Amino acid sequence: MASERFLTLADVADILNISASQTYALVRSGELKGIQIGGRNQWRVERSKLEEYIADACQRTAANRTERPSML
Repeated sequence: MASERFLTLADVADILNISASQTYALVRSGELKGIQIGGRNQWRVERSKLEEYIADACQRTAANRTERPSML
């Protein structure tokens, strides 16, 4: 799996340790960029897009900690 360019939603869910439905919601909302293959709701996420999503999430988390330190 480490060398594959595209990941299934199940793969992404495993990597992020979230449910498949949460992964599907991220892709459908556009928060996580994915592509639809065929007409049967087959989605794939490019590994580089997943890495970008993770980096953005880390930046958002750090910014939230700076803005609201009392929430920790």
